[in-house]
Amino acid sequence: MKPSDFFNSAQKQQITKAVKDAETNTSGEIRVHIESDCSGDVLDRAAYIFAKLEMHRTKLRNGVLFYLSINDRKFAILGDAGINAVTPENFWDEIKENVLSEFKKGEYANGLSKGIQMAGDALKKNFPYQKDDINELSDEISFGKK
Repeated sequence: MKPSDFFNSAQKQQITKAVKDAETNTSGEIRVHIESDCSGDVLDRAAYIFAKLEMHRTKLRNGVLFYLSINDRKFAILGDAGINAVTPENFWDEIKENVLSEFKKGEYANGLSKGIQMAGDALKKNFPYQKDDINELSDEISFGKK
């Protein structure tokens, strides 16, 4: 299955809406990337995708990537340096556990949506939405080629 076929159009809209809604609470930027396979370490692959999507180019270095490899059933949440500088080491653990609990029920779109909303709420403390905030990164899901 191609990564772009993993979610139906309603699920894609649900996830994109979750990103847009979460970003109304924070100046943080959230992206979702789906691909078929991740042969190595999931955090290494997520970091590669993070750089490829140029997520490190946000003004406050406050980008967040939700990465999912569907065939390998690997998932990671990766935050940029600006977030990591002001949050505890285990900052993403609770969000990740909530997402994975939905994944175990086969509820991938709901899991991602819930995690994205939690990320927006968590980022609001250190990166509140600003009146002049601009959307620095696309809210659309990005997909790997295969």
